[in-house]
This record gives sequence, structure tokens and C-alpha cells, in this order.
Amino acid sequence: MSKQHETAGTSALRVLVVLLGMGWTLPNSALGALAGLACMPWGARPEWRRRECALAFRCMPAPGAGGALTLGNVILYTGNDLDTPCLTYAHRAGHGHQPHISLADHERAHVYQYMVLGPLFLPLYALCGGISVRNRFERAADRYAQHHRGWWPW
Repeated sequence: MSKQHETAGTSALRVLVVLLGMGWTLPNSALGALAGLACMPWGARPEWRRRECALAFRCMPAPGAGGALTLGNVILYTGNDLDTPCLTYAHRAGHGHQPHISLADHERAHVYQYMVLGPLFLPLYALCGGISVRNRFERAADRYAQHHRGWWPW
């Protein structure tokens, strides 16, 4: 088999795996899309993020809060640009100084986690501590954002 055929086969397999993952997490993505669409009258704006395999809604209204939330293949974020630096959960919890990470990279890790776990993601995320430095999902997303590997929480 030639290198060109191997590359085409690998690309086709990757696309198939991504599509299966997107289908598996579709209920979560539907919740995210509904939330984003519902917030459009208050300034939320959709954009397709190819690198993240996600529909993103920027400028989400969030009184007194900031940051991002991923639901399936949908990223909801309060800022104008997802490619922005942010602090790791460990840094925010006072567990030592760590360099800033990319919010886009952190949320991309959650997209990958959702595509593997599908409807199981939210209950497992809650069981692991919710939005917390102790949550293995958040630690894995920070690790991925720092090193571009290690997005799997186990």
C-alpha cells in the first residue's frame, strides 16, 4: 500500500471516529446549542471552531462570572475570543504558580472527553467533584492545555 493510500485511510478513519463521537454526545451538544441560541438576544454570537470540533458561542451573558462551559461539541464562553490566556484550576486554588494556558485548548480537551463519554460525561463529571481543582476532568483539561497531550481523565 502506498503512503498516499495509508494517509487517506487514516484521515477517513479519523473523520469516522470524530463523527461517531459527535453523534454519541449529541444530547449534550443539543443542550449547549439551545443555551447559546437562547442567549443570542443578549449578545451571544455563534462561530464554528474547526480546531475544537465545536460550535462556540462567544459573548455569553454571565453576571458576575466569566470563563467557559462546554456541553458536548458546544463551547459557551463569556469573552470575545476563545484563544485567550487563562489560569489553571491549580493556580486559581493557590497550589503554586503555573503559567497561563489557552482557554481554547482547555475547552478542546473537554470536547474530546465528551466525544468519548457521551451522555455519561455529565454524571461522571459531577461524581468527580464538579467545578473544582480536585476534579480529574479539569486537571486533565489543564494538562492538555499545558502539554497538548493527556486530555483523558484516567
